[in-house]
Amino acid sequence: MTKTALITGASAGLGLELAQLFASDKHDVVLVARRKDQLEALATRLATERGVVARVIPADLGDPGAPQRIVDELKRRNVEIEFLVNNAGFGTTGPFVERDLLRELAMVQVNVTSLVHLTGLLLPGMVARKSGRILNLGSTAGFQPGPFMSVYYATKAFVNSFTEALSYELHGTGVTATVSCPGATATEFGKVSGNDRSRLFQMRVMSAPEVAAHAYRAMMAGKAVAVPGLLNKVALQMLRLGSRGMVRGVAARLNRDKTSLTVRRSSGS
Repeated sequence: MTKTALITGASAGLGLELAQLFASDKHDVVLVARRKDQLEALATRLATERGVVARVIPADLGDPGAPQRIVDELKRRNVEIEFLVNNAGFGTTGPFVERDLLRELAMVQVNVTSLVHLTGLLLPGMVARKSGRILNLGSTAGFQPGPFMSVYYATKAFVNSFTEALSYELHGTGVTATVSCPGATATEFGKVSGNDRSRLFQMRVMSAPEVAAHAYRAMMAGKAVAVPGLLNKVALQMLRLGSRGMVRGVAARLNRDKTSLTVRRSSGS
């Protein structure tokens, strides 16, 4: 029997790469994102090239009602989800006091609330069937505080912690939960968040295909936590050695916009 994966944020970046991986393994896919045209183009390509059923559900997970509407649509189409990939998310860069508060609250809605909501709606069916896998996209950012990306780092701390706890709770149910914790990755995220000009993104950035492949393998293996890349693993070990103050300072320096920092220095500040 063909199994179906639901992937949020599937129109680009890691979501697109993960959709391709599922389709390559002959799993049907349900593609969720705001950009309907891009979803439909991807669905057509996957169906043509991989011979799978690729369905599209346009949705904005910044809308609190979106998760329920997605699940209602799945029921209407009689689609059972075996794999849930909570990939949708975004970030912002800059001091919290200068950020648009509604944008920050929307980030919490997408990165945290909708992830929990969609998981809560689909998980009971998986447990009842004693079969299913959940992949949540966390981040190495979730293991530390992140000045100048404070809300984003906090949302990823929630995702990391929630998924690890969920993984433990699901032991023996036939269902697994995996959190993938990549570092800087070459996707739209850097440009959308404004973080692409930071020191962090001037360092080694992993490609979306390699991060997605690592996350996919970890999910299929039922691992609780997956950190791709040797440098990311080393960086997390370094966090354990430094004081909290030092960790905050390092994160702040990495997240600052290099251009604005140069301007401030040249102006004598």
